[in-house]
Amino acid sequence: MRYVLDTNIITAILKGNERVKQKAQKLILQGKEIFINGISYYEIKRGLLYANAQAQLKKFEMPCKQFGLILPDTQNIFDTASDIYADLRRKGQFIGDADILIASIALCKNFILISDDTDFNRVKDLKIENWLR
Repeated sequence: MRYVLDTNIITAILKGNERVKQKAQKLILQGKEIFINGISYYEIKRGLLYANAQAQLKKFEMPCKQFGLILPDTQNIFDTASDIYADLRRKGQFIGDADILIASIALCKNFILISDDTDFNRVKDLKIENWLR
């Protein structure tokens, strides 16, 4: 199994959430792969830079090095994101573009998305775990 972390889970790690940290450590010890998606990286980094949160920026480097980064790097990811957008918009269940891209990365690369965001429940076939609850 491979896992990709959503923005709210990375934020929980930065805030020292022991439950999330222990879950990640346990999976790593089991040989599982955990990644940060590029969209969440951008969301967190831009916010920390805007806030001039130098200590948090330095702290953010650790999980980035530990987990590595997954990028939206294929046309298939963007095609899947477009399909998700159209499907949800038709149903009146719109979610933001960042979340759509995060979901598309997880779907196309066959990851389990780790998130506390219930919007992801609207995305068909997306595998989700919540390490905060």
